Order: sequence, then C-alpha cells, then structure tokens
Amino acid sequence: MEIRLIKAGLDDAVALHLMQVEAFTPLLRKYQDHAFSPATESLDRLIEKLKQPNSDFYLIRRGDESVGAIRVVSLNGGEQGRISPVFILPAFQSQGLAQQAIRLVEQLYQPSHGWCLDTILEEEGNCHLYEKLGFVRFGAAKLAQPGMHLVSYRKAAVG
Repeated sequence: MEIRLIKAGLDDAVALHLMQVEAFTPLLRKYQDHAFSPATESLDRLIEKLKQPNSDFYLIRRGDESVGAIRVVSLNGGEQGRISPVFILPAFQSQGLAQQAIRLVEQLYQPSHGWCLDTILEEEGNCHLYEKLGFVRFGAAKLAQPGMHLVSYRKAAVG
C-alpha cells in the first residue's frame, strides 16, 4: 500500500513525540546514547522543531494509520535539504516505507545543492537504504561513543 505525507502541526506534537520515542527506543537500548538519541528528546524540544520556520515535519501515513515521520530542514536559504529524522514505527519497518517517504520528500523539495543526513555507521540497514537512494558517504565517521560512529551522507541535486 502506498504512503502519503501529511504536514504535521503543533496539534500533532504529542502523537509525533510518542512515535519518535517508540521508533528510536530500540537504538537507545542498543547504544545507550542518552545524550543525543531522539528517544530521549523532550516534547518541548520537538515542539521547538515544529515551530522552526525552516523545518517541516510530516507524518508518514499508510491508509488511516500514522506509521512514522520525516523532517526536512532547509539549509542555506533552501539551497540544501537535510533529513533529520526519518523514522518508521517498529511494527512497520522493513516494508520500504522510509524509502517511499524519502522519495516523496525529494519530489516536494528540490534544493539546488542537494541533500544531507547523518546516521549510525553500525546500522547497516540504514546505510544500505540511503546508499540505495543515491546518497554517498561524505567525510570520516565520527566516534559518538564506544561502538557507535556517526556518518554523514550527501546526495547531489537532481537535474
């Protein structure tokens, strides 16, 4: 079943926060990254992100159900797009939904200097997803904590 993106507003903040915590809790348990994990982000911080003028959050909907979310941040006056975060609830993972969501976002936004995002190097499935979508690893991996490295990806603008 196809997905669609619904722009999230402040009235979606609580539901969005609950989904984000649920989606990122397995990674929090695995890496014990309490400083930066989206699973530990406060509702107030998420609300701040919803209010940012250069930031759009979208609920990822399949049918009548929210299955995840994706946030697009416009950098450098809209010249570059940043995806941070994208997540799918655990019950809906490995169904190609994040891939569909990223492709939809790429149709909605066409930044002249392309896209960027970061992920955990040790999460091979995430790296594979981004590489399959045309993102290329950029720069050296950075140690976030023992056993966890962050890696940046870039994707050139289409056209």
